[in-house]
Amino acid sequence: MNTRILRRPILASLASLVILTATLVVGCGTVPAKPDPQTVTALAPTGKLRIGVYKGSPTSMVVDAKTGEQRGVALQLGQELAKQLGVPFEVVEFPRLAEILLAMKTDSGKAAQVDFTFTNATAVRAKDVDFTAPLIGLELGYLVPKASSIQTTQDVDKAATRVGVAQGSSSQAALGKAYTRAVLTTTPTLATAVEALKAGKLDAFATNKAILFELLDSLPAGQFRILDDRWGLEHLAIAVPKGREVAAPLMNAFTSEVTSSGLLQKIADGAGLRGMAKNTTGNPTGDRK
Repeated sequence: MNTRILRRPILASLASLVILTATLVVGCGTVPAKPDPQTVTALAPTGKLRIGVYKGSPTSMVVDAKTGEQRGVALQLGQELAKQLGVPFEVVEFPRLAEILLAMKTDSGKAAQVDFTFTNATAVRAKDVDFTAPLIGLELGYLVPKASSIQTTQDVDKAATRVGVAQGSSSQAALGKAYTRAVLTTTPTLATAVEALKAGKLDAFATNKAILFELLDSLPAGQFRILDDRWGLEHLAIAVPKGREVAAPLMNAFTSEVTSSGLLQKIADGAGLRGMAKNTTGNPTGDRK
């Protein structure tokens, strides 16, 4: 696969994203000790902050198999924001990210069902939700069987490779436009992706490396591997529903604080987040491949 084909639209999308989300990325500072009532109402209109998550990704929520403890960037950043707003939080779990974003849409006068999440910020998604500045950069890669002849990302599109992607994901959108030979297969959940890989129904699975490492941990030891190189980057940011621009100053200050204080780093470490890329906006650690 020609990685240059992918990089051009990704960079163009990021340029558009800056324009689309300008209301949420201007300024920085510290979060006020007592946010004003108008801001609190804007971010938590039901009186509680509804945090949208899905299982299987450290960027959203993972569950410790032994203790049952829940961790994840979306989950814990949402809990911290609720604390600073002085409101309770509610964790709203979905099978996949696409359903979270759908629940955040406010088109046709529909009220949002989710107030907060953390995900890849793209120009397409910015039409439906508002993003803060990116906080973490993640490498995009492939998970393949250990015996696979695929050695680099450029090998994927050389044959009729069956590539799995999460349904409604940004990987589906990007790779669907880039492939000339490889065939995309959507999976409704990450659990179904694991089963498809184990059954030999997929030759590769594509997403960010944070998720790929989680999938690798759940597969039979020594039978699968993650390709060393990458086919792109995700720029992850906080997302909130449209129409809450009054809260932009607080959200700008909040993102600045969690980064500079080391809280984002602590959350990422605690969630076992791997696959971070070097030299990306807001990346607290650097490369963790």
